[in-house]
Amino acid sequence: MFTPERFAVSLAIAGLAFATCANPADLGRELPHTQLGRPLDAEPGVLTVWPDGRGLPSGAGSVASGAQLYAERCQACHGERGTGGSGGHLSGRSPLDGPNPDRTVGNYWPYATTVFDYIRRAMPPQAPWSLSANDAYALTAYLLHLNGILPADARLGSDNLSKVEMPNRFGFIPIRER
Repeated sequence: MFTPERFAVSLAIAGLAFATCANPADLGRELPHTQLGRPLDAEPGVLTVWPDGRGLPSGAGSVASGAQLYAERCQACHGERGTGGSGGHLSGRSPLDGPNPDRTVGNYWPYATTVFDYIRRAMPPQAPWSLSANDAYALTAYLLHLNGILPADARLGSDNLSKVEMPNRFGFIPIRER
């Protein structure tokens, strides 16, 4: 049965139990770290790539070099010309309003900078962050070309990536900075 006296006694016993666990010799001493993961090379805010191009690393890549990289590093999972495989479709513009829409680069992604950032951070899945900025720009250029957004002779870099107008740029809630 709950009574205020029993609650107070239980609280006092719990407090004493925790107090006896503290070792006075450990007070003020730095505890050992678990050493899990790996440290970031930069502050997380520096790694953010915004739709307007802030945070993009320097570099550039062409559709042609992206096609070669795609064949070497992406085609096994995403299929020839981004048509699908175990990694899913990357090209195509099927409507988004169906029951199972394809969320491809050409019909879903709102910003070209987001495509670049995702490729740079997460691809290939067995070795994320293994692509150079130039490789990520080239792959982005190639994927945008496959989706009819860029011509075959296009070159993308930190100076022009944010200027690419994606077909679904108005399909998301706009980003507002605080």
